[in-house]
Amino acid sequence: MLTSIAGRSVIVTGASKGIGKGIATIFCRHGGKVFVVSRNLGEAEACAGELRRNGGAATGYAADVTSIDDMQRLAEAAASAHGGIDILCANAGIFPQARIEDLSPDDWDRVVATNLKGAFLAVKACLPYLKKSDQGRIVLTSSITGPITGFPGWSHYGATKAGQLGFMRTASIELAKYGVTINAILPGNILTEGLAALGPEYQRSMAASTPLGRLGTVEDVGYAALFLASKEAGYITGQTIVVDGGQILPESLDALAQA
Repeated sequence: MLTSIAGRSVIVTGASKGIGKGIATIFCRHGGKVFVVSRNLGEAEACAGELRRNGGAATGYAADVTSIDDMQRLAEAAASAHGGIDILCANAGIFPQARIEDLSPDDWDRVVATNLKGAFLAVKACLPYLKKSDQGRIVLTSSITGPITGFPGWSHYGATKAGQLGFMRTASIELAKYGVTINAILPGNILTEGLAALGPEYQRSMAASTPLGRLGTVEDVGYAALFLASKEAGYITGQTIVVDGGQILPESLDALAQA
């Protein structure tokens, strides 16, 4: 049984849908006071309203993770509303699919700005407040794509997700003196709106390629984030948790057939 996070001040970027919404849902369910952050205020408020109707404490907030000014305003607003910041889940990310020969430099820069620079800016803006917390926690949403696996069309996405881990490992050393931990979750194929858009055949093939035989849920990722944000995870920093149903383990599909 993890120590309760009830009353803890939580920020989740990219939280209006997908994995971010799953993370926000789990933190609300366990008593966190959550800022639901999205570039679109209407989407952020709609998600926060749904969480409140289900008994959670949630606030919708519009901010662009590629802007340091936006991130600083977000940090100030969350700290003012909740008396500080205890947990930052830097989840915002985009993954427009394009093979290298078709990928424009501008599209590359846009993905890097959101996924990698955005994580850095969120951490930088929240750090003054996290340092004051007695349980400062940062959780990055990386991916198996990039750090472990590859997939055609996602070279830019994979580069940013691998880059997050390089950032995390040095950040963990720099932040340790403040008692602030930083760790990352590496989701596999999680059933989100983005994955659904890839079509039912992709979903079937990915489920069949996973030892547990199903796609992950956004709540599966949320519970991993909850653990890394807990008091009990206070001696874990600079580490990763793969949440993929065992997807990266088989040598081939034949290995699953022989199981």
